[in-house]
Amino acid sequence: MAKANLITTGDIQVTARELDFVSRFEANWDHLREILGIMRPIKKLPGAQLKSKYAEGTLQSGEVGEGEEIPYSKFTVKETIYDEMTIEKYAKAVSIEAIKDHGYDNAVQMTDDEFLFQLQTNVTDRFYAYLNTGTLKVTDAATFQMALALAKGSVLNKFKSMHRSATGVVGFVNIMDVYKYLGAAEITVQNQFGFQYIKDFMGFNTIFLLGDDEIKQGRVIATAVENIVLYYVDPADSDFVKAGLVYATGNGETNLIGFHTQGNYSTAVSEAFAIMGLTLFAEYIDAIAVADFGTAT
Repeated sequence: MAKANLITTGDIQVTARELDFVSRFEANWDHLREILGIMRPIKKLPGAQLKSKYAEGTLQSGEVGEGEEIPYSKFTVKETIYDEMTIEKYAKAVSIEAIKDHGYDNAVQMTDDEFLFQLQTNVTDRFYAYLNTGTLKVTDAATFQMALALAKGSVLNKFKSMHRSATGVVGFVNIMDVYKYLGAAEITVQNQFGFQYIKDFMGFNTIFLLGDDEIKQGRVIATAVENIVLYYVDPADSDFVKAGLVYATGNGETNLIGFHTQGNYSTAVSEAFAIMGLTLFAEYIDAIAVADFGTAT
């Protein structure tokens, strides 16, 4: 008879699968943050409100006569609620018949890969949709090249007016616009973890190449590196464990996702559960430049 608390082969395989999933998910986000150049993620508690900011104010005339009182220039930063931090819950299951017919790697591992990609895409799609609502409008761009230049210039000018430094500018464009502009010219497009991007292109730190669902053709979006933040809820910072809900998380200080796998004997399926609270966010909505050009203007 085996001793109590013996770790079995099944336990090791399940734990390894959970840690692999968590590690790959967090590695993807670490890589994305490196591409964007944004700082470390900022931890929030569930229920915390994310607020878009915009600055308002008018500079008073500096033509003040001798001995006259100098008028104050009033500038204010206003906020509007964008979203609330929540824990999102996801699950998938693979039947024992699917494992028998297609093998473990195809039925389980490949669906884990797609599960991970879809979770990542869920966050980035919301971010792209938010970028399209940027209020720093550029309306006089006739070409793709001019739209890039004016979008970048508008962002830098906006940050200068807010007395904030912008160490770099990130752009988001439709992939078809890039290839229309370049024609037969060769460019180095990097493709990592589902992100396609070009480094140091047209004065931008990074240009992300997106599809029609994310940004329409004839549009360029730009914002400063400093404007982009990643907020997250730590899945390990909760009372889930007390309730018997134990999720594997990363080994570092930043836990972006919780993942758990188990075999459900009553239905003969392999179940996987993920929880996360991630929001990729641009803090100042009036520092997101949206430049339409050509027929999209």
